[in-house]
Amino acid sequence: MAEKRTVAFHTLGCKLNFSETSAISRMLEEEGFDKKPFEEQADVYVINTCSVTDNADKECRQLVRRIQRRSPDSMVVITGCYAQLKPKEIAEIPGVDLVLGAAEKFNIAKHLAALTKGDSAKICSCDIEEVSGFNSSWSVNDRTRSFLKVQDGCDYNCSFCTIPMARGKSRSDSIANVVNNARQLAGSGVKEIVLTGVNLGDFGKGADGNKKHEENFYDLVRALDEVDGIERYRISSIEPNLLTNDIIAFVANSRSFMPHFHIPLQSGSNSILSFMRRRYKRELYAERVALIKQLMPHCAIGADVIVGFPGEDDKAFQETFDFLHSMDVSYLHVFTYSERANTVALDIKPVVPVHIRNERNKALRNLSYMKQQYFHQQHTGETRKVLFEGYDKAGMMEGYTDNYIRISTPWRAEWVNELVDWTI
Repeated sequence: MAEKRTVAFHTLGCKLNFSETSAISRMLEEEGFDKKPFEEQADVYVINTCSVTDNADKECRQLVRRIQRRSPDSMVVITGCYAQLKPKEIAEIPGVDLVLGAAEKFNIAKHLAALTKGDSAKICSCDIEEVSGFNSSWSVNDRTRSFLKVQDGCDYNCSFCTIPMARGKSRSDSIANVVNNARQLAGSGVKEIVLTGVNLGDFGKGADGNKKHEENFYDLVRALDEVDGIERYRISSIEPNLLTNDIIAFVANSRSFMPHFHIPLQSGSNSILSFMRRRYKRELYAERVALIKQLMPHCAIGADVIVGFPGEDDKAFQETFDFLHSMDVSYLHVFTYSERANTVALDIKPVVPVHIRNERNKALRNLSYMKQQYFHQQHTGETRKVLFEGYDKAGMMEGYTDNYIRISTPWRAEWVNELVDWTI
């Protein structure tokens, strides 16, 4: 019997990428491949890339060089957003054998079968406008938490973003399929599902890219709440203009949706939001946060914010800082603006010097730390349920409360994937 070919994976970027890497991994295992850790020798290495920041591009190159040093005869496959946006650039990296764009990444087994090491890098991509269809995918992380993809692509045109160029039109799975996937995950022992997508609140547009909403996100969360066996759901990220009052009210009274929202803000200055082509003003954001805290005072709220966007002068940054300081949010994900090819933001002036972008990033990360500490202190002494994960980190284990407070404690095997009452 021929020895199985081995494959190893590395994922850069978002939860969506992790769910898709898991799906590709399962497909190749069904084709007879044996999965290996990325640090070990393998016949094929698959790198699923992001291209939100310059750092993701650089990291991809570094990984390829590392593979070349360790295993020069192995096949190297690059897929993901970077592969769709800059396929020729990637194909020129020494050691890369195959570049798969958005439409081809789930056909990887077919492409590998026709590939020979030593040939020039093969590019399998297409015009992003031609990308349609929806591929269900989910990740299983030690059978505790799963990132479940329910939506892909984006029809928005934010001036800084390359994601629509990398992932195509907004399209979704059906509610029936998502519910079936959730039941399958429950049957495998998963206790928590994180719903993921590029523009999650836009859920419901057909897999053919039809602009009409056949279903909607509110209908989806109501259907998922009825699935037996899943103890917890989290909504990974949802635009403030798509986070409706009905969704907030449903989560507040839900059986299994956790009191935890992640709502991108990007800027607390309405003029910068306009430059960014965001579809809301800061006043709407404040209304959403106020309603959440009215219905769920214990709810965790995370916010994305970009510093150093073109046109962000000292006054605009101070507006953002003061607005976030005043908001009852629990933590921030702070991104330093980086120029992306073919985006409208490149034409906006004046450009903010990089050292000022970095200073502003540090200021907001400090604010985030203080907000997180304050949120934790508010709940000190409370008893909340913690779902512990199956990682043994030097004799310690970690888990999260319903409202996303991370708990660390000495390892106890019997607590893995169990909901434990915990006094914070």
